[in-house]
Amino acid sequence: MDEYLRRLRDGTLKLYALEKELAPADAVSIRRKFIEEETGVPLDRIGDCTISLDAVVKKNCENMIGTIQVPLGVAGPVRIKGEYADGTMYLPLATTEGALIASVNRGCSLITAAGGADVRILKDGMTRAPVFAADSIVHAKAVCDWIHAHEGEIRAEAESTTRFGKLTGIEMTTAGTSVFVRLSFVTGDAMGMNMVTIASAKAADLISRETGARLIALSGNWCTDKKPAAVNVVMGRGKTVSAGVLLSQELISKVLKTDAASLLEVNTRKNLVGSARAGSFGFNAHAANIIAAMFIACGQDPAHVVEGSLCITTVDPAHEGVYVSVTLPALPIGTVGGGTSVETQAECLRMLGVSGSGDPPGSHARKLAEIVASGVLAGELSLLGALAAQHLARAHSTLGR
Repeated sequence: MDEYLRRLRDGTLKLYALEKELAPADAVSIRRKFIEEETGVPLDRIGDCTISLDAVVKKNCENMIGTIQVPLGVAGPVRIKGEYADGTMYLPLATTEGALIASVNRGCSLITAAGGADVRILKDGMTRAPVFAADSIVHAKAVCDWIHAHEGEIRAEAESTTRFGKLTGIEMTTAGTSVFVRLSFVTGDAMGMNMVTIASAKAADLISRETGARLIALSGNWCTDKKPAAVNVVMGRGKTVSAGVLLSQELISKVLKTDAASLLEVNTRKNLVGSARAGSFGFNAHAANIIAAMFIACGQDPAHVVEGSLCITTVDPAHEGVYVSVTLPALPIGTVGGGTSVETQAECLRMLGVSGSGDPPGSHARKLAEIVASGVLAGELSLLGALAAQHLARAHSTLGR
């Protein structure tokens, strides 16, 4: 170890190159020791890893020095009545926010007592949107016309790069001489960003070659990836999924300690009017809370929580109660690739019955999307109930400190 530390200190060995000379566990240990010396901070806990490092240092994390442990809890059981998720299950949530899991748990109890959550996938398509430079607005229009006329060729070119990816839609827009082409793919059980990026590169080369438009960037931000954007609210990205449940006045009173009229008014004035007044793209109480906790637990990219936060929560009057629903227009999610193979996250996916590829392809990712939407519905119900009953501060005083 001393020789490697000396070489790191004098600059003859780079931190990122340790795995070229050492086994992953040894490389991580030496890198952590070097950082301890440089910062003067002992990192014993960070070095206490339960996951195997061989695959992680190659696929998931560069310059690795250890792991951060996030407490993992469960909420449920919750009854789900989806097309892919149909049954009763426990939801894994990784969080350090006190009261969150207790809140989701209460919502799960309410949903189950009401007979279960209706859940449906409305749209499925991961997007990438290259931006091209045209010579003039006349040329920009000609580029769009060519794409319209040659969608079949573009599809064949893009799909030649992948077994599971299928190009299902092409949308275009311009801004002066900039031409944006939004390509949408179904991606099997993968979340699909890498898949669609590679496929879009092939399609973009064809468009550039045939039209003379210069490819400026493979992502032109009309995708839109990991940023709040109206295009994702309107057109969707990843899975577009809705979950809803019919609640009787009796159940609302018994579980949430409030009434249907109060629940409806809180949602209208807070989630709808309040969000509109704030200029928010998300019209919900705290959907990102549940999405973040389930994404971390299940090996999803946490940065995609920003798209998940675009959820809209609605409460409709119904006979003897209300119908509460959540619609998530942009939920990028998958059960293969990324962090889904890390052992701790893979265990959570197995707990939900969605680990790895489904049969048919895509069924596991869609099932996970339905499960996450059910968790969001549970969280929204509980928080709306707490607000309507004026219990929010009391709950956080008890559980959130």
